[in-house]
Amino acid sequence: MENRDYHILLVDDEPDILEFLGYNLRKEGFSVHTALNGREAIELAKQTNPHLVILDVMMPEMDGIETCRELKKIPELSASIIAFLTARSEDYSQLAGFDAGGDDYIAKPIKPSLLISRVKALLRRYSRSEESPDGLRIGNLVIDRERYLVLKDGEKLVLPKKEFELLSLLASKPNKVFSREEIFAGVWGTDVVVGDRTIDVHVRKIREKIGIENVKTVKGVGYKFEI
Repeated sequence: MENRDYHILLVDDEPDILEFLGYNLRKEGFSVHTALNGREAIELAKQTNPHLVILDVMMPEMDGIETCRELKKIPELSASIIAFLTARSEDYSQLAGFDAGGDDYIAKPIKPSLLISRVKALLRRYSRSEESPDGLRIGNLVIDRERYLVLKDGEKLVLPKKEFELLSLLASKPNKVFSREEIFAGVWGTDVVVGDRTIDVHVRKIREKIGIENVKTVKGVGYKFEI
């Protein structure tokens, strides 16, 4: 896709920051939309279906964490990448963002060249996770969610249902860190009680079948499918 085909939603309660970020992204050819608060962002996201949302954490009324949670409830935005824009570096803030469904963090202030580089890297995640005619294709893996089938280098792999669902979840957003809570909810459901080691055991079995280079552990947070 050309840069102009990507829609980016910027959300910050400081107009100067919106102007700075918007100017530099538009200069690179991206289609940019801006919102001054979380509620405005949700309505605008429904209209524009952005590929990437850059969302300030510290905002009045509805902060970035809450806004992210609300955006994640909208089915049409399930593929949207969400990056938090923040000057805060505390671990708990990042954990809260990942728990809410965020994909990454961008620290401010940020130089224009670094901003563009980070945005392009985030958008590559979007394009690499798009469905191909034969399923979700990432590198040498094809994950066919309709037939519960995984191919590695063209060779069929046999994965039990929960292993397949876990791999499919992680691969749906390459490089996104999924918290353990997100994984439990997405694979086992909130009404099912399973042991703390359940995810670890399933990850180990997946690694044995597809290799250890893709499914990475993020200590204290969860897992990600790295490309």
